[in-house]
Amino acid sequence: MKIVVLAAGTSTERTVSIVSGTGICKALRSLGHQAILVDVFAGWEDVDVQTAFDDDYDVDELAAYIRGFNDKIPEMKKTRREFFGPKVLDLCREADIVFLALHGSNGEDGRVQAAFDLMGIRYTGTDYISSAISMDKSRTKQVFDASGVSTPHGCTVYRGETRKTAEEFGLELPVIIKPCCGGSSVGVTICHTEKDVEAGLALAFSLEQSAVIEEFIQGREFTCAVIDGKAYPIVEIHPKEGYYDFTNKYKAGATIETCPAQISEEKTAEMQNLAVKGAAAVGMQAYGRLDFLMRDGDEKLYCLEVNTLPGMTPTSLVPQEAAAVGIDYAHLCQLMIEVSLKKYND
Repeated sequence: MKIVVLAAGTSTERTVSIVSGTGICKALRSLGHQAILVDVFAGWEDVDVQTAFDDDYDVDELAAYIRGFNDKIPEMKKTRREFFGPKVLDLCREADIVFLALHGSNGEDGRVQAAFDLMGIRYTGTDYISSAISMDKSRTKQVFDASGVSTPHGCTVYRGETRKTAEEFGLELPVIIKPCCGGSSVGVTICHTEKDVEAGLALAFSLEQSAVIEEFIQGREFTCAVIDGKAYPIVEIHPKEGYYDFTNKYKAGATIETCPAQISEEKTAEMQNLAVKGAAAVGMQAYGRLDFLMRDGDEKLYCLEVNTLPGMTPTSLVPQEAAAVGIDYAHLCQLMIEVSLKKYND
């Protein structure tokens, strides 16, 4: 198949996306696919669209070329109105499918998916509606609450909000504040004092217009992939220091990840069932990953969010879960394509 692996973009998760895209592109090429790595925003000015998939590229060199735009993105955004870079859409139209290796806004939030739907471009992952719901933590919480999926109590706050304390939001300290549409824990603050709350809101609003403030659940962290409606083995995430923030997610050796998680069969089944239920609640198709907390003491489970385009480096969480059931990285990428194509069979 001719496959565009679409990565990078303009979000705070650009660098992570490039790593995911590089791994995916290499894996698909190893299976014989004509895969090319493309920066959705910077594009590929001098490529010949008609021969692009036939040429033999060094994926690492392509990735280095894309990383070369990292420091230029802010200025490029100021001088450009369009999101898709030079020849990106031409390449995507030429492909049999686009493998979305994008993370964060303008990629995981449904806008790219909606554009592709209008242009008849096939892509991996879920559709634009469930992408948009899942990207917005506020909307996800509303859907979870309406569907009976347990999630921490909290509320949405907007830039310009006059309330500044947990008490004014009807919550008790400690609380956690998250930008509504951010990812990789960028801009997240755990607040133990009211001064922390004020600082956390300021940080969140420096990144976005809205944020979620919710009760802080002390407990163990887990994640569970759902692929084609089936829950995969659970991963327990144990940061050596602090919580699972950006540094602990991407710094080598900062986090211990155990798969399958060392929990009872009953708790495993409960979490997997909740993952399938949560995925269905937001309308997730094809594949995704759901994050959980198990509260210390009573072991109550809380579903935190849905990741519709989860990290896909070779050592990311979903590849670990697939490996636990005998699916290697390359064939996981192949599986993601196959389940995504089911969207177009109706």
